[in-house]
Amino acid sequence: MNKASLIDSLASKTGMTKKAASEALDTILETITDALKKGEKVTITGFGTFEVRHRKARTGRNPQTGEEITIPARNVAAFRAGKSLKESVR
Repeated sequence: MNKASLIDSLASKTGMTKKAASEALDTILETITDALKKGEKVTITGFGTFEVRHRKARTGRNPQTGEEITIPARNVAAFRAGKSLKESVR
């Protein structure tokens, strides 16, 4: 499922127009993104948790030359599924 099919499904299940469903989805995603940028955790009970995790700097290898390179530290977005979601996909 992609964003367009998610919007179609949201519109049909709620009776919203596709434009309104698209705006609602965009607002939700923007709100989650803004919270993650601030370093906040977003928990949707029964669904899961979005959070920012810090990856330490590490050494790696360039696969073409075999040369060692340093991979810099960075923050990454992560998702951990909630209990209800895990149980529903079993």
